[in-house]
Formats: sequence, structure tokens, C-alpha cells
Amino acid sequence: MIFRRIAFFALVLAVAAGLTALLAAVLGAGGWTAAEVLILIAFLGTAPWTGLCAANALAGFAILMGARNPARAVFPAWRDEGPVTLHTAIAVTVRNEDMGAVLPPLRALLDGLDAAGHGDAFALYLLSDTQQPEAVAAEDAAIAAFRAADRDPARIHHRRRLANTGFKAGNVMEFLDSGADGHALMLMLDADSAMSAEAVLRLVRAMQADPQLGIVQQLIVGRPASSAFPRLFQFGMRAGMRSWATGQAWWQGDDGPYWGHNAIIRIAPFREHCRLETLPDGSAILSHDQVEAVRMRAAGWKVRALPEEAGSMEGNPPAMPEFLRRDLRWLEGNLQYRHLLMLPGIRLMGRWQLVQAILLFAGAPLYVAMLALAALNGATGGAEAFPRCTALALTLAWLAALYAPKLLGYAEVLLKPALAARYGGRALFVRGAAAEFAFTLLLDPISAFNKALFMAGLPFGARMGWAPQNRADRGVGWGEAARMLWPHTLFGVLVFAGFAATSWLAVLWALPLAGGLLVAIPLCVASSAPAVSAWFRTRRIAATPEEIAGG
Repeated sequence: MIFRRIAFFALVLAVAAGLTALLAAVLGAGGWTAAEVLILIAFLGTAPWTGLCAANALAGFAILMGARNPARAVFPAWRDEGPVTLHTAIAVTVRNEDMGAVLPPLRALLDGLDAAGHGDAFALYLLSDTQQPEAVAAEDAAIAAFRAADRDPARIHHRRRLANTGFKAGNVMEFLDSGADGHALMLMLDADSAMSAEAVLRLVRAMQADPQLGIVQQLIVGRPASSAFPRLFQFGMRAGMRSWATGQAWWQGDDGPYWGHNAIIRIAPFREHCRLETLPDGSAILSHDQVEAVRMRAAGWKVRALPEEAGSMEGNPPAMPEFLRRDLRWLEGNLQYRHLLMLPGIRLMGRWQLVQAILLFAGAPLYVAMLALAALNGATGGAEAFPRCTALALTLAWLAALYAPKLLGYAEVLLKPALAARYGGRALFVRGAAAEFAFTLLLDPISAFNKALFMAGLPFGARMGWAPQNRADRGVGWGEAARMLWPHTLFGVLVFAGFAATSWLAVLWALPLAGGLLVAIPLCVASSAPAVSAWFRTRRIAATPEEIAGG
């Protein structure tokens, strides 16, 4: 494994160094200004994440194209057959959820386990943090009816806490302390998770095959979505995560990730080693999952990723406001890891996992700073000696590296006829990929500015916390979009005014990098509009294989 990691990080450094050299050639063409020096410094801060994207994608793509069964190639404990001897608690955390959406996938899972002859090895626990009286009553009634309709009502349990202490991690640990006796394993699901019996049984058999496995995290893909925003977002995420997770599993091995759901956990070591204390300021850890993985591994247990997408799904935010709020909650949680980096007993790879999680968000303000500095530099005459060809090469190379996971994921589908057929054929797939990539180029600068704006407020007490999530499709009105996104739009106008003062060529160069800021409000409205969503559904643009199979 050490040689894989050396090769991987050498590739990360090579990509980062190559992009930095290209940027230096562009910035230094006519001498250096103060703004250009600052741009280079900011870019150096973003380069490690860009290198990671490219390196993970390249490693994953090589395995996806070269191995007969890529997931098995990086997950030695794969088992499709054999008895199921370990009892498993299916734990589902809920808080003010629409139980009409939560319970049907669980019914399908229980029925599938029964049909496979293994239903008696599983019990379902709905772990509730719901406190609003109307939601409590609806939840109680729905679960009571669900339980009464089961062939064995005694295997379905409903627990509710009086206080939301420690958020989801506190809810789970309280269950493990008082309600998990008799179970060796816990299948962790979120309220919007959907897993097949085949996928769950594979995870259980893997834990049986390797008694040192502490956590196995399966790849997660988006559930079929009717609204334009989630269907576009998850179409690209699915392609990207397939290559990313395969490459990551190849070089991380037993030091893998945990994403908090659609994963199986060995209860005894998790309960012993993964109990989370509060942070130095007394606040609870929000992004608990990766901390739990790091601690499980530090205790000598393996944490593995299973990069297989079949049978493991989740819901995605229905509109841009929910997406941006979720991003900020993750950002706040991941930045908390800075308090944990020097804790004793953590393995070197564990510290790297925490650093990597921080890098996921830390580049946002640097990217925004680069845009502002580039516009200022151009407006003040610092870009007069602009090397067009080198700048174009830099832009294309940077976009290729940053988006390498999804671009190579798309390439895999196009190069595998059977996989392309699951998407309705290559022509339909290309239309979906083109629409998604254009959408991503517009969304990403909006998301980056949103994160940068929030991070600027952290020293002044800005907080997201962990509020209940809206998962239902909805439209976004112009007023709501304008109230949320006017700062993003204003920043975009100022940036492009600076580029326009330089030349129209500079404006064209900046469009794929920052153009989304100018259309943030209409994009928010359009991507959730019923008519737009119906147009995408009718033409099956960005349709998942599950949507295609369902007709």
C-alpha cells in the first residue's frame, strides 16, 4: 500500500505543479503586479484539491477500464453468497420527516430480506429526534401502521429522544448504548436512503468474511428525481463518484472514508471508540462521520469503501436553496476538524482524511479571491501582456483536472456499450452529460461565493447548526431567489465589469469560470420550475439507469 500512496501523491504533486507553472507563465508574461502575486498565492492554496481530483479520477478510471470487476478489485471482502450469521440492526435517523417518503424504501428492503430467506437476521430501528407536536403525531401514526402491517411487528422499533443532544451522532450513540443488544452490526441509513436487500446482504457477508472490518461504506447514487435541479446535480455526481471512489479505495485501502449512511458498522468497536466529545468551545461535532472513521481505524479496525453503486441510493436537495444550505452545514462541520488534527493516537492517514475534508471547502474563498484579484488586475492595466494561448491552455487544463472524476466517469460510460445502454444509449447519455456539465459550470461559482460569504461571517458568529431538512420537490419564486442570491449577482457584476474594462476577450475567458454568478437568480428559479423539470423528464435528459428501467 505504501508504494500506491507514494505514486498517488506524486501524481497529485505533478498535476498541482503543472497547473501552477502554467499560471505563473500567464501571470508573469508582462512582469508581476501585486495582484498577480496574490493570485498565485491563492492558487497554490487550491492546487492540492485540484491535484486530488485528477489523481483519484485517473487511478479510478484505470481500474474501471482495466478490471473485470472493478469493485472487487479494490474490495477483497466482496461476497455474494453464503449464510448470514451476524444479526444486524437497521438504524434510520429521522427528524420532522415525511414518513410517506421514508417508509416505502424500508418496506421494500424488509420484504427483499424476507424473500432472500434472511429477514430474521435483521431488525429495524427508527431513531427519532422529531419534537414538533404535529410531526410527532404524524410520525407515530405512520410507524404504527407500518409496524402493524409487517409479518413480524416485533422486529420494528420506534425510539424518540426528548432532546437533540449531539445531533445525529448523539442519537445513534444513545441507541447503541441502550437499544442495540443482541446485534453485532448496524446498517446506518438516512431518512432519504434506499438500499436493496442484495446490497445489504453483500455488506453483511463482507463483515463476516473479514472480522477486522469495522466500517464498510458503499457508494451512494441519487434516487430518480423529477425536479431539474437534483436530476442534473446527481447525474454528474454519479459519474464522478464512481471514478473517485474506485481510485480512493485503491490507495487508501483500510484507511477509507465513512459518509454517515448507506454503510455497515461493527457495533462493539464503534460504541467503544467512536463516542464524540464536544469541541473546545463546547459545541457538538457536526460532520461526525469522518471523525468516527478515523477513530475506528486508530483503534486497529479496518474502514473500507465498496465502490459499487448498485442497490444504494439517496435523495438529493430538491432546489438550489436547500443545496446551498446543506453545503454550508457540511462546510461548518468540516472546518471543525482543525480542532482535531493534533489529537493523540490518530494515524497519519487519519489526519490526512481530516485535512482532505477541510480542503474540500477551504478553496472556496481562495477561488473567489482569485476572481476578484484577476478583475482588479485587468481593470488597473495589469493584464496588458495577456498570453492568449497559454491562458487558454491553463483554463482547459484546470477544468480538466478539477472535473476529471465526472469527465472520466462519462468517458467510462461511452466506452462501455452495456453501461451506455442502461442510460438509454450513447446519444441520450451525451445530451444528459452536456446539460449537466453546463449546469455545473454555472452552479460552482455560485456555490463557491456562497461558501466564501459564510466563511467570512464565521469570526462574527455565523452558524448553520443542524436544522431539519426539506426533501420535497418545490418551486423557488423570484423573490426568494433574489433575497438569497443578490450578493452573488452583485459580486458577479463587479467582477465582469473589471474584466470588461480589460477587453471583451477577458470577458469571454471568464464566462466559464464565473458566468454563473451573473445568472444566479434565474438559474435558481429555472432549475426548480415545474415546466423546466417536465421538459427534462419528457426528453429523459439526465435520466438515471433506474429511471430508464422504470419506463
